[in-house]
Amino acid sequence: MTSAQPPLQKLPAAPDNVIDGSGQPRMGRYAGQTGAIDWSQLTAPFSRSKVWRRFHHKRWQYVALSTPELLCGIAIVDVGWTNTAFAYVFDRQQGKQIASFSQDGIPGMSASVSHHPGGASRFRFFGSRIDYLPPAVGATADNKYRLSLQCDEFSIDAEFDAENTAPQLLAVGPIVHGSVHATQKSPGMPLTGEVHVDGQRFDLQGGVASFDYSNGLLARNTEWRWASAHGLDIGFNLQAGYFGNQENVLWLDGQLHALGHVRFDYDLKAPLAPWHIYTDDGLLDLQFMPEGARRENKNMLIAATRYIQPIGSFSGWVKPDRQAPPRPVEHLVGVTEEHFSRW
Repeated sequence: MTSAQPPLQKLPAAPDNVIDGSGQPRMGRYAGQTGAIDWSQLTAPFSRSKVWRRFHHKRWQYVALSTPELLCGIAIVDVGWTNTAFAYVFDRQQGKQIASFSQDGIPGMSASVSHHPGGASRFRFFGSRIDYLPPAVGATADNKYRLSLQCDEFSIDAEFDAENTAPQLLAVGPIVHGSVHATQKSPGMPLTGEVHVDGQRFDLQGGVASFDYSNGLLARNTEWRWASAHGLDIGFNLQAGYFGNQENVLWLDGQLHALGHVRFDYDLKAPLAPWHIYTDDGLLDLQFMPEGARRENKNMLIAATRYIQPIGSFSGWVKPDRQAPPRPVEHLVGVTEEHFSRW
């Protein structure tokens, strides 16, 4: 793909604002990036009081970095009344997590997740830090995202280039027992950088990065199943749960395609056994083979999280439309997830 041949867009272009002039959310799936998100501008039936928004407004910035050797997941989460962050390094050769960081922050101080999907996010807790920076603008403009992490066990310095990549997904939709939610997902982007774990250096050159920015007024109890994997010419994002099929999409050869409802067939008691994941529109059918997982369970009385994120590879096929021949998917690195939060 070159700049002279921009990627085709199968979804309508993203609006500059996810709320229209009458205060209603612009529901749907779009290609491209939106502007700052301000839910205080909503009108009935989606408007909520300032106090309600304080406890139900959730924002997070997640980044995945993958190579044949490693998969790294990094997240900064602001749940309104408190915040948290986590990061891990999974060694695919050993089939295990070799470094991790998980820290609840100081409310109102440790975490900053931008109101703009294209904004910067950070986390600070004493000597540990995470910095996520979007492409620079102005005289120093480029198309590179930057991620830097420093904690006791490990460090990450990464750059991923959005030049000439497929469009991002913007999805906006209603939330049962909440109000409305928006998410911005990236396609796969070329990755460079390095990871250091206990004196060992891992090169990220030739890897693939992707991100997930989410911002919404969610229900007190929220749960989902999720799958995400990316190469440079193929990738997908799949979710079943609180957001319906709003964010189910396929990236294929620079184009972004909407997918239908997704089914996750797996053993709840044995999440490291193979998964079968497919969409009801007949455009995606995959087997997921876990190699290991990150788990976290927290119960803080007023809040709780149950979470498992298996890491592994997807094989099977995808299609951009029913008439197209199946496109093979072979050992595409990614994750699945089962997640419940009371927040």
